[in-house]
Amino acid sequence: MKRVQDLPKHNRPREKIRELGAAALTDAELLAAILGSGGRGRNVMALAAAVSSTLEKRNGKATLAELAAIPGIGSAKAAQIIAALELARRYGLPSGEIKIKNPEDAARLFADIATKPQEHFAVISLNGANAVIAKRNVTVGLLDRSQVHPREVFAEVIAERAAAVIFGHNHPSGELAPSEADIQIHRQLCQAADILGIRVLDHLVVSRKGFISFQSQGLL
Repeated sequence: MKRVQDLPKHNRPREKIRELGAAALTDAELLAAILGSGGRGRNVMALAAAVSSTLEKRNGKATLAELAAIPGIGSAKAAQIIAALELARRYGLPSGEIKIKNPEDAARLFADIATKPQEHFAVISLNGANAVIAKRNVTVGLLDRSQVHPREVFAEVIAERAAAVIFGHNHPSGELAPSEADIQIHRQLCQAADILGIRVLDHLVVSRKGFISFQSQGLL
């Protein structure tokens, strides 16, 4: 895992907070910004990943002792993390915030296009905590690469300073398997997202018969 100093300056956690705001950072990046430095032979990004894994397993409720037991953390850094978590709990999440934890969560947001008689392409933009910023339909009609252009897909996503996106489109025929055109569009959009520094978390095909997830199918 790269050290903070090995990352491009615009990708370093504290620089990203200054330039994009804290919402654009992943959980691990936020933890790296809180920790500030590594310890016991581990760089800060490795420590942050270990802490993030522990918090995820404990549903964000790890104790001081559990965090301090992570090699390189110790009681001082554990106290910093506990204090940050408690402050977050006191202020709470914005009312109505939706977090995407799995493909089923995303599929519910694409339910409005599942039974449409024409093909719709939609995008969900998310912050660094995978909470939904917005969901919008980008195109209506036959999907092809000239219509589903990265410029149209990412214009609002960039303006929202989103950290990640999930794509979704429907198949009016009911067939769920992605076509070759679907895969080509997906690859083009992923290339654009990579240049923009935006993570593509998934791409769903939805229909009246249900949905499939590119991520679950190993197509990302």
